[in-house]
Amino acid sequence: MRHKVIKTEKEYQEALNRLEMIFDAKLGTNDGDELELLSLLIDNYEKINDSIGLPDPVEAIKFRMEQMNYKTSDLAMVLGFRSRVTEILNKKRKLSLDMIRKINKQMHIPTDVLIQEYK
Repeated sequence: MRHKVIKTEKEYQEALNRLEMIFDAKLGTNDGDELELLSLLIDNYEKINDSIGLPDPVEAIKFRMEQMNYKTSDLAMVLGFRSRVTEILNKKRKLSLDMIRKINKQMHIPTDVLIQEYK
């Protein structure tokens, strides 16, 4: 079977179907070579078309709080007033640069996640 760079969703689906058919091919065989080539072509298409964006800053904070077993009061210790934390978690207040720095340092959430606009 002759292959080329995958450019459309239809070509992508066809490549996935073919990959499934030859998935157990042995290395060094014609099907094994095709399997390897298809894997690279599919991976390339997915990198270009299925890029996953960064998470919402507030959702990232909530997720990290859950991971760290933080309560609102724990985050208030990082940022200051509890009412400010509640406003942030309810998306009523934007994060300031100082808050972003503190959250990054204390909770290890990347700054590029925290500086995004809220959705």
